[in-house]
Amino acid sequence: MSNFKEITHDQFEHSPFKLLDKDWMLVTAAKEGKVNTMTASWGGFGVLWGKSVAYVVIRPQRYTKEFIDHSNTFSLGFFDNSYKKQLGYLGSVSGRDTDKIQNSALTVTEAEDGTPYFAEAKMVILAKKLYAQELKPEHFTEIGLDEKFYPEHDYHTLYIAEVSKILIAE
Repeated sequence: MSNFKEITHDQFEHSPFKLLDKDWMLVTAAKEGKVNTMTASWGGFGVLWGKSVAYVVIRPQRYTKEFIDHSNTFSLGFFDNSYKKQLGYLGSVSGRDTDKIQNSALTVTEAEDGTPYFAEAKMVILAKKLYAQELKPEHFTEIGLDEKFYPEHDYHTLYIAEVSKILIAE
């Protein structure tokens, strides 16, 4: 973490809408000595249970879900626009089939607690899992969302995680 400095939650001044919808993020976790990542643009930040939290949603067929389920921690990595091609690649290829991290030429590093993240990120959020629950069709309150986003009934699992550290590239 030598090329990163830690900031407090109060110093986090980024628009979550831009970070997620426009910039995207890499959700990264480790399992049995192996690291996997996926590109995501759905999630958010807030306060819940007296903690600063991040939340992400992951579909059941995503290989990264196995890593998130296995680990107590994961990272959210944000990059400048020069990495958009790598983020597109990491979101479209499965780590089951190829070593996509090696092919992306990004460098995995890890926090003191073993949580993996990428050295090239401009910002990293280290997160500790607090809660996980599969989204259910009977809980949609807006008509049409289920049909539009889940025609295959492959409902995301919602993960809520405590933001343990926010690291900014120096």
